[in-house]
Amino acid sequence: MTLPLAGFRIISAEQYGAGPYGTMFLAQMGAEVIKIEPPGSPGPDGTRRGGGDTARAVGPHFLRPGESTYFQSFNLNKRSLTLDLNSTEGQAILRRLVPTCHVVANNMRGDLPARLGLDYASLKDLNPAIVCAHLSAYGRDNARAKWPGYDYLMQAEAGYCQITGEPGGEPQRMGLSMVDFITGTIFCIGLLGALVDAQRSGKGRDVDTDLLSAALHQTSYPALWYMNHGDETQRTPRSAHPTATPSQMFKAADGWMFVMCQLPKFWDILVTRMGRDDLKGDPRFATNADRLAHREDLTALLDAEFSTQPMAYWQELLAGFVPVAPVYTLGAALDNPWLEEIGMRDEVAHPDNPHLKVLASPLKFDGQRPPNRAAPLLGADSEALLAELGFDADEIAGFRRSGVI
Repeated sequence: MTLPLAGFRIISAEQYGAGPYGTMFLAQMGAEVIKIEPPGSPGPDGTRRGGGDTARAVGPHFLRPGESTYFQSFNLNKRSLTLDLNSTEGQAILRRLVPTCHVVANNMRGDLPARLGLDYASLKDLNPAIVCAHLSAYGRDNARAKWPGYDYLMQAEAGYCQITGEPGGEPQRMGLSMVDFITGTIFCIGLLGALVDAQRSGKGRDVDTDLLSAALHQTSYPALWYMNHGDETQRTPRSAHPTATPSQMFKAADGWMFVMCQLPKFWDILVTRMGRDDLKGDPRFATNADRLAHREDLTALLDAEFSTQPMAYWQELLAGFVPVAPVYTLGAALDNPWLEEIGMRDEVAHPDNPHLKVLASPLKFDGQRPPNRAAPLLGADSEALLAELGFDADEIAGFRRSGVI
């Protein structure tokens, strides 16, 4: 399979979720992504301790001590180079590596890239076409540059928590770290845009995004409603859409399902297939505005109908005609046979588990999902990469003894 980024080399000084999630797409598209990780400090027995991406230590599930299953979620298809960027020798290695690469990426705190020589100003003389991509919590050019930050903080500050959940309830965050994931995705869109231009012009640049900016950007149309009309979107019962009705969760006989009549035609199809054409003539439900004004009455009426049959019945009756989906538990979602049918479950061989189950890439090229391989063990590629750069065995051994790698 020919992958679109084959031949591109990317260094990424990254850790935890947002940055690694984004660069994993690049690795899955064929780029050689070299993950730079701190080597840690030497212990009394000569082994290194406390090194690597902090994600390697995130429990509760581990493939071996210091190698978490969590880490596999964000680091498939990459190489690992341990390197102390705070050391003179580590900087020398970085500067020898940069001319062989197309991109230097990082998701560090905003004040660190310049200090560690990871920005365009520091590297342009080594490689004028180098793209320097930065993902931070709050950006590199403002009073919050030194602030650490995480997904949950962004959900709070960007307003997500206050518009999530049932009316009158406590603020709720989303169940997944979606700000991390969307920021990592935006990060790679910017990186690829700059890379395309650098390939044409021969000149690289810095490209930045940050968690808070990405989180705010996702407020999308509610943001415009508020900024232009003073209309502040509020929570709705049953996670209902703020303007379309019925578009919410309903209770079937054996569980919840989500039904979305976003367009008037879906309302007509829904009531016809349910055998309730009489509702079309009810003045309370004649238009979407009428249905919105009488949403409480409509919910009670549809609850009574949906509760007479199990979810499977309604799925068979409505699927393909009206947008509908069961509200699955996470386990049921991942055990859904549909994932096998579309190829979204995959297996990779890891040294500690030859049948490690992972999710496949959501992308397809020429109708095929790109192949996966397990995330690397810490420093697994350090010696090979240094040898490629021309360091001999004695030099590499010296770097290891001194804690540079």
